[in-house]
Amino acid sequence: MSTQSQKSALVVSAHPGDFVWRTGGAIALHVKRGYRVKVVCLSYGARGESQGAWKQPGATLEAVKRQRHEETVRVAELLGAEIEFFDTEDYPLDLNRAMLDRLVDIYRDVQPDFVLTHPSADPYNYDHPDAGRFAQQARIIAQAAGHNPGAKTLGAPPVFLFEPHQPEQCDFKPNVILNIDEVWDIKRQAFEFLPAQRHLWDYYTRVALQRGAQGGRNSGRSATYGTAQGMTYGEAYQRVFPMVLEELA
Repeated sequence: MSTQSQKSALVVSAHPGDFVWRTGGAIALHVKRGYRVKVVCLSYGARGESQGAWKQPGATLEAVKRQRHEETVRVAELLGAEIEFFDTEDYPLDLNRAMLDRLVDIYRDVQPDFVLTHPSADPYNYDHPDAGRFAQQARIIAQAAGHNPGAKTLGAPPVFLFEPHQPEQCDFKPNVILNIDEVWDIKRQAFEFLPAQRHLWDYYTRVALQRGAQGGRNSGRSATYGTAQGMTYGEAYQRVFPMVLEELA
């Protein structure tokens, strides 16, 4: 993990909307805590994740890409994150060795204290597990002293998989729920920067409320019962590697 004075995090996302719907709260929250957060957006989602943009008269692939680029830059600025676009094609993701090497370099530069990316299964969208595997493969390579010998290697940052659109079909079993109450307004505002996927705004508001209810129930901070520190909005994650603790309480 990072040995720098400033803590950091890395988010690897297949398409622009993915990191907003699923982890926008975590990004905004950790930026607020002083973290450096970098988002790697592998594609613009121009082919398959931009349905609204294709309904505009005269839409072309390049025009849709420009729109998604502008939207996503605005979102990153709002959340307080750095962002880098790999501009590969989507549906399917066209990932290559040069992109893998670049992501390894990003890992080593950012030295993240944690990583957020996609789960390893999604029968509705193969771009998502492809991106998740790509992110985890780069993490492993970034740890290897034999890759670009002499460069600073990566430690062992925990990896958290963010919630897919259809969790029951993706074998997603969350074991972490993050309270995002204090940054919910920022995350919800970010939704409105993505008009190409307007149909998801209300859906992910309901997801946040559901995870908030579960988080409150599991922590004894349920907003329903009017506790002093009630929890209303949450994000769900599945941790890949075991936690190492000195004590369990």
